Amino acid sequence: MAHVSGDDRSQRLLLPDSVDDYVGPDNVVRFIDAFVDGLDLQAAGFGRVRAKTTGRPGYHPADLLKLYIYGYLNRVRSSRRLEIETRRNIEVIWLLRRLTPDFKTISDFRRDEICPKVGDGPHQAAV
Repeated sequence: MAHVSGDDRSQRLLLPDSVDDYVGPDNVVRFIDAFVDGLDLQAAGFGRVRAKTTGRPGYHPADLLKLYIYGYLNRVRSSRRLEIETRRNIEVIWLLRRLTPDFKTISDFRRDEICPKVGDGPHQAAV
């Protein structure tokens, strides 16, 4: 069983033509997308990189890392606020391919994957 996958960004919709039309070629979310896609998350110590064969499919860690980095760059720290951004912010909609993880999923990802790697404070390492 595979991970939950987002919609195709170039899929034509009634309005707008495609989400890709609203994100410029020099937008920072394109860099975040390319950067995270180029990482070897398993070698970096991220769990759940390989999809489980049973149960409900989970979100791929790359998608949640993209959301976390976007929030960090735009000073959106709250997992509840990040959840809202996934529904209203066109940049985040593009970045996550219309995936909308809830605040608990975002919070658990931060607790389980980000905090152990960064340490107790921002002075120890920067993400």
